[in-house]
Amino acid sequence: MKQTMQDEFEADYCAHAHRLPALVKNCRLSNGSYGDPCIAKAWHWFKRSREMLVVDLPTVGPSPEPPDDAIDDSFLDAHHAKIRMRNGCFMAIKAAGITIAGESN
Repeated sequence: MKQTMQDEFEADYCAHAHRLPALVKNCRLSNGSYGDPCIAKAWHWFKRSREMLVVDLPTVGPSPEPPDDAIDDSFLDAHHAKIRMRNGCFMAIKAAGITIAGESN
């Protein structure tokens, strides 16, 4: 099961504030905030810390030109691997709630 940013916050908050997870979950309002002022303030600053963190992913670059003795497109394998790696990093960073430079949220 994939943990959302808010679930991650709640688990960390419970561990450090010595609160029961059920108590924190029950304080969550329908708009995603919390009825308890201490939890609401911690959630606000947790989100702000994620917003302020910006990752600059390198670009992949243009496709390479085929060599003169190419008999197939295997020379593109490394290029396609770079694209897949960058896309995987992009999705993981976005799922963590972190901003990527040059991308709109």
